[in-house]
Amino acid sequence: MSALTSSIYALVRAAILERRIVSAVYDNLPREMCPHVIGWKNGKEHCLFFQFAGGSRRGLPPQGAWRCLDLEMLSEVAISAGRWRTGSGYYENRQVCVDEVDVQI
Repeated sequence: MSALTSSIYALVRAAILERRIVSAVYDNLPREMCPHVIGWKNGKEHCLFFQFAGGSRRGLPPQGAWRCLDLEMLSEVAISAGRWRTGSGYYENRQVCVDEVDVQI
């Protein structure tokens, strides 16, 4: 991990390593997510999350959905214990959310 990473990056990275749930506000909507891949895309901190609860401008299906989020846009970030969730296709499909992977499940 670079000394230049943000505090949010460090928190989300720890959540991946510990398989913890991330609660945060993104696009003015509260979300509950399980992070799977963290690193950089085009030089910006990004993470691939599986969102299982909360709001979404595109709507959130009952089974949850994958979200590729710019960490700079997250606020009110907290991690907690809970049931780890993942979505279909994660192990079968190549992720394109993060170009330079730091940590992944």
